[in-house]
Amino acid sequence: MALWMAAVVVLAQAVPQPAALPKLATVVIDTALGTIEVEVDQANAPVTAANFQKYVDAGHYDGGRFHRTVRLDNQPDKNVKIEVVQAGVDPRREKDAWPAIQLERTDKTGIKHKDGTLSMARDGADTATSDFFICIGDQPALDFGGARNPDGQGFAAFGRVVRGMDVVRRIQAAPADQQALTPPVVIRSVRRKP
Repeated sequence: MALWMAAVVVLAQAVPQPAALPKLATVVIDTALGTIEVEVDQANAPVTAANFQKYVDAGHYDGGRFHRTVRLDNQPDKNVKIEVVQAGVDPRREKDAWPAIQLERTDKTGIKHKDGTLSMARDGADTATSDFFICIGDQPALDFGGARNPDGQGFAAFGRVVRGMDVVRRIQAAPADQQALTPPVVIRSVRRKP
């Protein structure tokens, strides 16, 4: 019996274990108004991070656009106001979307909607695909239990801006028709940083 257990231990030690993903991955978003560098939290929001990076690696954001700006002055029908800019894939690639992902709620991930937080846009729970947004200022109403979305489930935060918040603010201040940026701010490329 002891010889059998020793063999199992030796065999288990000999099987190579998959390398763990680094906690953070850096992604560079090059826009017509400048460059935004973000860290994607693969450890605390693995489903959302992997989904975003799948679109990045496939080049779906190249030719995409920041198409929405939400400012305090352009949401007259909302009791709970927020400040974000929203981006999406190249419109010609929208038909190539992967299935929606499960919502990773902020009460589980611990990633809150603070200034510069990256998060997935969604309608209902478990409907996020490729659109993402960046918070301008702290936005606790977007966290789990927050009042912005009637279902109280919040949004899936998965990273943060580490460089380029000045660019994010320029995008937010760009001309808009209500919340639609006119014209949208073109995304030239989105790439993982080696």
